[in-house]
Amino acid sequence: MLLPAVGAPARRRGRALQEALREAVRSGRLAAGTRLPSTRALATDLGVSRGLVTEAYEQLTAEGYLRSDRGAGTWVGGAARAAVRGARDPAAGTPGVRVDFRPGTPDLSLFPRSAWAAAQRSVLARLPHPALGYPDPRGLPELREALAAMLARRRGVVADPERLVVCSGVAQASTLMGFVLHARGMRRIGIEDPGSPEHGRLFASTGVETVWLPLDEEGLRPGPLADSGVRAVVVTPSHQFPSGISWSAERRTALLDWARAVDGYVLEDDYDGDFRYDRAPVGALQGLDPERVAYAGSVSKSLAPGLRLGWLLVPEALLDEVVERKRTMDLGNPVLDQAVLAEFVTRGGYDRQLRRCQRAYRERRDALLAALAEHLPGTRVSGIAAGLHVIARVPARFGPPERFLARAAEAGVALRPLEEYGTARPADGDVRLVIGYAHVAPSAVTTGIRLVAEALRRG
Repeated sequence: MLLPAVGAPARRRGRALQEALREAVRSGRLAAGTRLPSTRALATDLGVSRGLVTEAYEQLTAEGYLRSDRGAGTWVGGAARAAVRGARDPAAGTPGVRVDFRPGTPDLSLFPRSAWAAAQRSVLARLPHPALGYPDPRGLPELREALAAMLARRRGVVADPERLVVCSGVAQASTLMGFVLHARGMRRIGIEDPGSPEHGRLFASTGVETVWLPLDEEGLRPGPLADSGVRAVVVTPSHQFPSGISWSAERRTALLDWARAVDGYVLEDDYDGDFRYDRAPVGALQGLDPERVAYAGSVSKSLAPGLRLGWLLVPEALLDEVVERKRTMDLGNPVLDQAVLAEFVTRGGYDRQLRRCQRAYRERRDALLAALAEHLPGTRVSGIAAGLHVIARVPARFGPPERFLARAAEAGVALRPLEEYGTARPADGDVRLVIGYAHVAPSAVTTGIRLVAEALRRG
């Protein structure tokens, strides 16, 4: 919780507590239906009076953020749903936040404006008039060919342009797969634990329930997968989100053996597979069995999420159903945007952009590791040297986690705890963080970690 330092006027601390609770509801960190700690327990954890917490609960109950059932505690109310729908992009700049380490956003200032504009001019000069008609729902043929060649070269996939569907990012790819699997009678799909909660929301919109499946240091654990009863799973094997591991060869093989045994499918979310800093990236899972693995990716991390351009390589058995669902959903993506991306890829602009981003993100990752070692000694960073985030395990002496996050927020540093991405809640007292660094300048990375350390010493 964001609270002024001990010794500040009680009224000021009360207002700060109320605002911290509102923000937690608006951002979705406190979801509708979440039961809050008792006033006594929260007061003890925060080192404030019970009356201050009671007043905050009563105020937010009156505003509709919370609801209180006599004898049953206090819960996040239905207003949370509206608040979350109206919440701002957490990386778009939040009042009071000096350094934003929340993961998921690339550095948008790296978008290649000049090269993109040149590709647009070239496309507009040569694109024939018929190309501006209603598109093939799979996407512009020249873009599908360019993407298939690029993905085969860079990610080791089996990429037939006829089986590649251009879509509005991995989110739409997941939704397309959800609708198709639902139509085939599948009502449940497995997701990694820890993993992205967004997968659950996307599949829920198609009528498919998600089932958390536990990971270890090698990938999905085979036993719980076999016992789950699901026939489809979503995985991030090249750089698991958020743990940062790369699945072992044995677990990749076991997953594909399972898919064949249950006549099921795997959706591979290759959200940042191009970004590896210590060696060549691990190839995509899809290359091992393109008839069981649907492969999804996008330009959201390499160019910009606002372009809404991605791809889905579809197993042959699902292709007609996916294309028909794409046709009825939106008739296909905008032709001009697809043509520009095709030009950008075929002329080498995409490869140059990836190299540029890799240099920048590697520098920021190095700055983060150095800052953690200097200001929060003993912090362990897990996972491979890849992607746009790290998992940092801060020693328990800097905790407990609630205090750590409260002091960070007080210093104007936005952080996400690992516990928001799964069901596991370790009780060892260590503070586990998912730290996004791609959108933070190296100097700001250092400043942010220093601010947290200074706030902890003051508190």
